[in-house]
Amino acid sequence: MILGILAALSGAIAVAAGAFGAHGASGLAQEWLKTGGQYQLVHAVAALVALRMNAPGPGWLFVIGGAVFAGTLYAMACGAPHWLGAITPVGGAALIGGWLWLAWSLRG
Repeated sequence: MILGILAALSGAIAVAAGAFGAHGASGLAQEWLKTGGQYQLVHAVAALVALRMNAPGPGWLFVIGGAVFAGTLYAMACGAPHWLGAITPVGGAALIGGWLWLAWSLRG
């Protein structure tokens, strides 16, 4: 239940970030918002699919990884120090881990 709520909220945040990137930002900030929004939205949906498949583990990695990956990009787009970019790959690793876990969950 909590995972589904967080995945849905993650999707909403992704759409808001993407819209802000498209209409209220420019340059590198625009790219960060676009990239963060795209990855977060895809993984919010993936988390809901994983939850529906009764595979919450990968879903949690999708939500947490998406929050870390996109969150660091959003923060930098809003003026946070660029050293946060060193944390972004941690979120990416969680996203990759989620896909691998999901694949493992689907084995026959």
